[in-house]
Amino acid sequence: QVQLVESGGGLVQPGGSLTLSCVVSGGFKGDYAIGWFRLAPGKEREGVSCISLNDDMPRYAHSVNGRFTISRDSAQNTVHLQMNSLKPEDTAVYYCAAGPTRFWILGPDDTDYEYPYRGQGTQVTVSS
Repeated sequence: QVQLVESGGGLVQPGGSLTLSCVVSGGFKGDYAIGWFRLAPGKEREGVSCISLNDDMPRYAHSVNGRFTISRDSAQNTVHLQMNSLKPEDTAVYYCAAGPTRFWILGPDDTDYEYPYRGQGTQVTVSS
């Protein structure tokens, strides 16, 4: 059974940094990617970043490209999201999720797609 457990959220000032981590248990069949999407009040769901389990290829939403870095530690079964130069508009609940690579949407997402697996979410607040 697949489980995703996030950690690392919190309060940070604009321009600051945070690292989110997602510990993954269980296996996947097929071409899967693990990543993060976020939900903020009054906004569409936004796919932030994902990394392929087949070739470690990272992908990013335009809004975070150059500021966020996703990485995978296979030995620890953990995916990390390093977030730098944080802005108030990055404030959201961040969810770790896993799904077929071809179904990941990076950027604003108004579809009804449900990721097969997701964590409980962790709050990130960027405020002075």
